[in-house]
Amino acid sequence: MRLLVLFIFLLVTPLVFGQTKTNLELTDIFNMEYVSDPQISPDGNQILYVRNFKDIMTDRNLSNIWLVNSDGSKNRPITTGNQNDFYPRWSHQGDKIIFKSNRQDARMKLFVMWMDSKEIAPLTNSPKAPGAVSWSPDDRYLAFTMFVPKPNESIIKMPTKPEGAKWNTPPTYIDKLNYRGDGQGYIKGGNTQLFTLSIDGGTPKQLTSTDFDHGAAEWSKDGRKLYFSANFNPDEAFEPNDSEIYELTLGDNAINALTDRYGPDDSPKISPDGSKMAYIGLDDKLLGYQQNQLYVRAISDGTATLLSADFDRNISNIQWANDGKGLFFQYDDKGETKIAHMSLSGKINDQVGNVGGLSLGRPYNAGTFTVSKTGAIAYTLGTTAHPADLGVHTKKGSKRLTLVNDDLFSAKNLGNVEQLWWKSSYDQIDIQGWVVTPPNFDSSKKYPFILEIHGGPFSSYGSVYSAEIQAFAAAGYVVLYANPRGSTSYGQDFGNLIHHDYPNHDYDDLMSGVDAVIEKGYIDSDNLFVTGGSGGGVLTAWIVGKTDRFRAAVVAKPVINWASFVLYADGAAFFSKYWFGKKPWEDPESYFKRSPLNYVANVTTPTMLLTGEEDYRTPIAESEQFYTALKLEGVETAMVRIPGASHGIANRPSNLIAKIAAILAWFEKYEE
Repeated sequence: MRLLVLFIFLLVTPLVFGQTKTNLELTDIFNMEYVSDPQISPDGNQILYVRNFKDIMTDRNLSNIWLVNSDGSKNRPITTGNQNDFYPRWSHQGDKIIFKSNRQDARMKLFVMWMDSKEIAPLTNSPKAPGAVSWSPDDRYLAFTMFVPKPNESIIKMPTKPEGAKWNTPPTYIDKLNYRGDGQGYIKGGNTQLFTLSIDGGTPKQLTSTDFDHGAAEWSKDGRKLYFSANFNPDEAFEPNDSEIYELTLGDNAINALTDRYGPDDSPKISPDGSKMAYIGLDDKLLGYQQNQLYVRAISDGTATLLSADFDRNISNIQWANDGKGLFFQYDDKGETKIAHMSLSGKINDQVGNVGGLSLGRPYNAGTFTVSKTGAIAYTLGTTAHPADLGVHTKKGSKRLTLVNDDLFSAKNLGNVEQLWWKSSYDQIDIQGWVVTPPNFDSSKKYPFILEIHGGPFSSYGSVYSAEIQAFAAAGYVVLYANPRGSTSYGQDFGNLIHHDYPNHDYDDLMSGVDAVIEKGYIDSDNLFVTGGSGGGVLTAWIVGKTDRFRAAVVAKPVINWASFVLYADGAAFFSKYWFGKKPWEDPESYFKRSPLNYVANVTTPTMLLTGEEDYRTPIAESEQFYTALKLEGVETAMVRIPGASHGIANRPSNLIAKIAAILAWFEKYEE
């Protein structure tokens, strides 16, 4: 019997220990999970987190809330089901949480859970979903934002139709600059207002009734005031970057401005003793890329102190340390998201890195964290080998608490990711990128190559997992993704190297990167391909107008004609004011000179266009222009339209799969 058991063990051992691992398949995307929104308890002993998963039968992104002890023990779900449970928030005492869910019906509601019994009760039943929520200091009330509809008035008065007549829907009357938004369609009348609600339930009390949107509310220490940011500028539509911080006194709901400058001020956070308010903001200089600063303001006399004057990175997610002597925050540095602590004298100490993994499709830097009264930090831990898991950092060090994709990745081969630096041929500045090689890579062989370009353009790729990049590698390609000039995480000067000059010398940065990878000796130089989305789509279209070295290109959700884009996208005032400095008719030469359409007559590369049909950030009309222009020039081209998709194409799992499948099909068609 023992010999038989030993024989069976030897037979199955290769299966268990990886000798039969397979490459990723596109349908594996439905099996990929990730952790988001970690919320550590006030005492630091437990962590709530959202576990995100997908349903292959309904093509939906779903989520439940899990709870784990900070030492990694007792990891279990506290909500279950094929629904969306998310946004968990601890009460100050740690005995209750609130969260959002559509568990009861299609509406998103706010729920409360008692942590001793895990009993759940709904708190809201409103037509609109609550936005940002915060607990009052005594845990008796919640403050939250919620959209309040208001009819859009029309000057068109239709006559009364005869009884039983079936007329068309009345015409839509639009008289605002911002009349539609990506991911939300045509904007309905109304604004996001502030509310309070007893934790015992009942009817929410509306505190504000303005014609402007209100940001997340922060309670004062005594619970008598709320602090929030808003852009109350009468010309708000034309001045989109001019918010201030306001104080609202509960009772009479009087509102008082606390900041007053040209530029955004937001994210107010009250210190543990209630004597100070931290916030982030900047003096707007109309630059394409502007990094914010961290300030602390005395509640008593309003004196504000700039803490981060010597810190050349953008600051986000500020949270007070329990002793009130500094703040925790996160920032991106050379493609890595980090958590740091800044003292009230401006001294900075890094706490933990590899904070990421929230961008499943492409390798964007995206992560988050929370901190307890003890200083323990819960964060999303992401690397090139996996999407976000849950990490915890204490004085003893950092620890990974979850392995949500181990069941999938333990049976799959992933492409290896290697960091690479090179000099740009334009001005010899240092450029960072990452080379991904196919599973079972053999450096003695020659591989086809894909250059994949990020959007933004003011954003950054990093050392994080990407299903899209890994799918390209699984198909046998070496992939390069990079952060050319204009990318964030390298300081304000680097970001503004493209100010009023994009796209231009990004081209030199990227081509130098292609050459650096080719020098490694394992690239088939006759099979080079290029793709990118949004700003990466702009650069891909620019590249094929500048060189014929690529065998094929896929231009995803691009801008092709800057003049039409500025007048058609969902941020007309911002794009014209910050990215060009003038309106299209004031400087038509610059607009067209920087448009890929200007170079369409040079294109010989077979080029596919790919965009969501409901994209209002880089509307599909941009792709249609380039598609028609290429057809008129006799260039091999195709257009792929993703039904129901906005600028974030992967709003459904199958859309991400469709995008990857389309790119690979186009490249395989032209590969030698």
